[in-house]
Amino acid sequence: MEHKRKNELSVAAGLVANMGVRAGMRRAVHYVVEAVRDGKVLWVDEFDNLVVNVGLDDNLDKHFKGSGYTAAWYVGLTDGTPTFAAGDIMSSHAGWVEVTDYSEATREVLTLGAVSGQSVNNSASKASFTINATVTVGGAFITTVSTKGGTTGILYGGGAFSQDRNLILNDILNVTVTLTAAAS
Repeated sequence: MEHKRKNELSVAAGLVANMGVRAGMRRAVHYVVEAVRDGKVLWVDEFDNLVVNVGLDDNLDKHFKGSGYTAAWYVGLTDGTPTFAAGDIMSSHAGWVEVTDYSEATREVLTLGAVSGQSVNNSASKASFTINATVTVGGAFITTVSTKGGTTGILYGGGAFSQDRNLILNDILNVTVTLTAAAS
């Protein structure tokens, strides 16, 4: 009797690889704006900031690539009902206009304290604006150039008050900015 042997070899292999490693970080900016008239607080408004694309790119460029860096940041004010968009840059931002009706010669310096708990703010040195006209203010922004009304520099982002605010001569706006980072 003849036996035929059938040889079979079956091999199955699989490989699952995740070639991309994602390390996420959410960035946020929160503003607290206090208006003072004749030494009395008129109102306090709080709002969050949209970090625009150029601000995100600048952050990646400086932090991860080690490009030339300056820690100089400035706070500016916007007109009523500002609409910030991801594509805004200092030379082109259709949704808002900068307000320059304040006595200070330049935008106010953003002087940040020590970083703690993934947060840093300027509460010890608020950006303070002395209004020098009757004006409607609707928001604030952060940029790298101090020139009032200037269109150069990096726009980090900006946000709108909960409502437009009317101010008069000698009203003072104190702006506290808190920047945070969180794992995502």
